[in-house]
Amino acid sequence: MNILRNPAWIKAFEYPYEKYDQIPESVFTDINSRLDKMQSDNPVASIVVTAWNEEVDILRTVGSLSRTKTTVPIEIIVVNNNSTDRTQETLDKLHIRNFFQPIQGWGPGRQMGMEHARGKYILLADSDCIYPDCWVDNLVKALETPGVVSVYGRYSFISEPGFSRWQLSILETFKDAIAEVRQLNRPFLNSYGMSMGFVKEFGLKEGFYMNKNHGEDGRMCYDLMKYGKVKPVRSRKGRVWTGVRTLKKSGSFSKVMSTRIKKELSRFSEYFHKRMRYHLPKD
Repeated sequence: MNILRNPAWIKAFEYPYEKYDQIPESVFTDINSRLDKMQSDNPVASIVVTAWNEEVDILRTVGSLSRTKTTVPIEIIVVNNNSTDRTQETLDKLHIRNFFQPIQGWGPGRQMGMEHARGKYILLADSDCIYPDCWVDNLVKALETPGVVSVYGRYSFISEPGFSRWQLSILETFKDAIAEVRQLNRPFLNSYGMSMGFVKEFGLKEGFYMNKNHGEDGRMCYDLMKYGKVKPVRSRKGRVWTGVRTLKKSGSFSKVMSTRIKKELSRFSEYFHKRMRYHLPKD
């Protein structure tokens, strides 16, 4: 992982458009030409994406996934989670299965996608992330490990002014170290919907919360632990890339780091004790 610059391959998916009307027809043609070749009517893995007001950013996700290199039969499903922009028009131009979920929230969106999925495995992806071509293989290989019911991958941030790559590398090293500690007793705290997979059979038995609440991905992982193990995917090449807009809510990079360090120190000792109950974070 380069600590000085973003990987060159993600540039192809950093589309400069701000609105649906600005997207050239050639972009859809290019993505669809790959989607037609890489998707199967009899998938082993179903990639489920929820999208809320992502009329442009959804191209980052689907465009990068269309370059997936795998021998595993896959399909891509995007659930329009009650968008009020032109997300649906973007989805209708892409050669993927898409559905509309009027109930707002990540849980309802992912539940609908899971129920319509045809694969044995569900791979969760976010609508504003960029995926490396080995992402599917990495997660599916881990899911095929005997006794494993759920897996999760790691992610990195795309640098921009104010959040340089070397600074973000420090943050990523910190959060990866914390993830290793969590893996001992609370792996569900590492399971984020941007890079997570599980066996559909058991996912359907448990189901997602049907309301708007953060943490539904971790809650699903927690419930799945009764059926088997949770396995981390540590591949550097397989890291998912996302923007820094969530970090910006905390302010500068130094503010982000200080806030995270204080938060983790305050609960660090808890990670060494098994937690019997899972509480969803407040919305």
